[in-house]
Amino acid sequence: MVVCALGDLLLDVVVRLDTELNLGADASARTRTGAGGQAANVAAWASELGAEGRLVAKRAGDAAGRLVADELRGHGVEVLGPEVDGTNGIVVSIVAPTGERTMASDRGVAPSLRADELEMRWFGGVSWLHVTGYALFRSPIDEAAAKAAGAVRGQGGRISVDLSSWSMIADFGPEKLVRRLELLAPDVIFGNEEELEAVGGRFPAGRWVLKRGPEGIELDDGTRLPAPEVDVVDTTGAGDALAAGYLVGGPELGLEAAARCVAKLGTMPW
Repeated sequence: MVVCALGDLLLDVVVRLDTELNLGADASARTRTGAGGQAANVAAWASELGAEGRLVAKRAGDAAGRLVADELRGHGVEVLGPEVDGTNGIVVSIVAPTGERTMASDRGVAPSLRADELEMRWFGGVSWLHVTGYALFRSPIDEAAAKAAGAVRGQGGRISVDLSSWSMIADFGPEKLVRRLELLAPDVIFGNEEELEAVGGRFPAGRWVLKRGPEGIELDDGTRLPAPEVDVVDTTGAGDALAAGYLVGGPELGLEAAARCVAKLGTMPW
């Protein structure tokens, strides 16, 4: 099985606070710096779980871009897409003592991926193309995502989409996003309760996975599956691990991968 994710390869800076953040004062914390970005996370977890992981993303040739590409290859992921001059994206995740995270993102050159920069050989044999919502909120990467989806579907592969961010859905426009999703026609959509509300209370796909955090997931047939009990360290990237597991082996593997992810600091498998 080949799982190809299209979107971002970013430098993740995860800061887990030992105490609540108090603006203007100091706070002790634990940190992790390394490869991240929603698409990169999915590709890495897919590889970890036994699939062939691929990533299609535009990245910069600066120090950050080289570092994260090398790390992702170390997880067994084939890194594809143009390397260009400019600044690679960086995302800072502030994790509260409870494990909940807030992110500040600079996507760098990633959203400038153009359809004419894609090579069709990248999508040969792809079972699932996973498109991040971040790739649908900006142009020209949205056109690249549509072209990639057409290439994968044309050879019998399937498409999945993660809605990514309720706040960005609100800024982008829910109706506009729904129209874009209807054209993309994903086989399955992943989203949490806030993202579902942001798109109008209905997933525009026949199959969907509602991410309910510590309460587990709900599937399109009404089935609810609980999350495994685990000591939560950091929820950053848990939804990406869940999506990868679901694509590789179904909802139970997705929940297992998400539990592994939240039990440690950072988004990548260990």
